[in-house]
Amino acid sequence: CERALRLDWDSYVPPKPTFTGTKVFNDYPIADLIETIDWTPFFITWDLHGKYPAILDDKVVGEQARELFADAQQMLKQIVDDNWLQANAVIGFWPAHQCDHDDIVISDADGVELAKLHHMRQQIQKREEEPNLSLADFIAPVDGPADYIGGFCVTTGHGVDERVAEFEKQHDDYNAILLKSLADRLAEAFAERLHERVRKEFWAYAPDEALTNAALIRERYRGIRPAPGYPACPDHLEKDTLFELLEAESGTGVSLTESFAMYPTASVSGFYFSHPAAKYFSVGKIGEDQLMSLAGRKDMTRDTLARWLAPNLE
Repeated sequence: CERALRLDWDSYVPPKPTFTGTKVFNDYPIADLIETIDWTPFFITWDLHGKYPAILDDKVVGEQARELFADAQQMLKQIVDDNWLQANAVIGFWPAHQCDHDDIVISDADGVELAKLHHMRQQIQKREEEPNLSLADFIAPVDGPADYIGGFCVTTGHGVDERVAEFEKQHDDYNAILLKSLADRLAEAFAERLHERVRKEFWAYAPDEALTNAALIRERYRGIRPAPGYPACPDHLEKDTLFELLEAESGTGVSLTESFAMYPTASVSGFYFSHPAAKYFSVGKIGEDQLMSLAGRKDMTRDTLARWLAPNLE
């Protein structure tokens, strides 16, 4: 904890969201998401490696990439024209403050504690001037200014299984896989689009932001949206708290499996951090001391938590 990031909270005024609590979006227009698709991972799904749009002119895989891209455009048109998929989302904002160095306490508008997020801190040996980061570092301490955290859950997966089953019944594996891969890309595009609206409208700390889609993909904006299960927040169990705060299942129809995977699979969830210093990082390996501390804070046994965090244990 002595190696935590020390931000200057005395001279910083955290932005206040335009509302607290949650906001649901049902039947969000799929057509509005297409322009924010990141196509590079789409091609990787098909074992075609190269960055979009350059891959379309690649000497080795260009022809195959162009054919696949044309098929994808045709299917996207069908998805929109025939309402193949339904896009639902919920976002939320709550007062928050850092607690016990690595935790974040979330409250309602009256200051009543709603939940506590338990984050992990990097333990890798770094240079003296480099801090060991935790997501909690980006939220003001209890004696600092009034701060906020956001959360989201989006899905473009409603309708996928039924349509895929129809393709498979016709032994059309190509279009079944194409639809699933497009639904995944649309879910990520939905997360990107809503985050843009959060920055410009709902949290409104960057109302004049004007970034190209390429700049959005390169994350040139202020703030981050880390997801439970990913490098900065490797603990999938935090998804449970997020879903409870958002009332995600009733709002979006997305549920969590026993292994904390999201269903439908074409879904994305995570947190919003607005501080300009907030950035993505990897927690990496943690030691027994942090595992025991985390188990105590989460009121879990050491061995149960160790099973969930096995990839991060030394």
